[in-house]
Amino acid sequence: MNVLLAIVIGVLFGSGIYMILRRSIVKLILGLGLVSHAINLTIFASGNVSRDGPPVIREGETVLSGSFANPLPQALILTAIVIGLASTAFALVLIKRAYAIIGTDDVDVMNTTEE
Repeated sequence: MNVLLAIVIGVLFGSGIYMILRRSIVKLILGLGLVSHAINLTIFASGNVSRDGPPVIREGETVLSGSFANPLPQALILTAIVIGLASTAFALVLIKRAYAIIGTDDVDVMNTTEE
């Protein structure tokens, strides 16, 4: 399972970096999305993927006993997904506005405009 997860993370990083290096600003945003998903999977994999019990302290006990799942990576990933979605939506609105003004999504042409 960990080997498969590592391969998926590598493919996501590779395709994300490839898309970031393209000249189209839309492909840049899609590449950033792929890289953020790869980072989320890396955080998830660092939390030791397991099917242990929930981290709930039973009645009458003061500490967790036995094996339990670590909730911190899941909370971090959920926060990263929400922030990434908001950032992507904001970037797409900016791209739409820039395309309406300039008429292209080529990064080099956008760099040379004087508006």
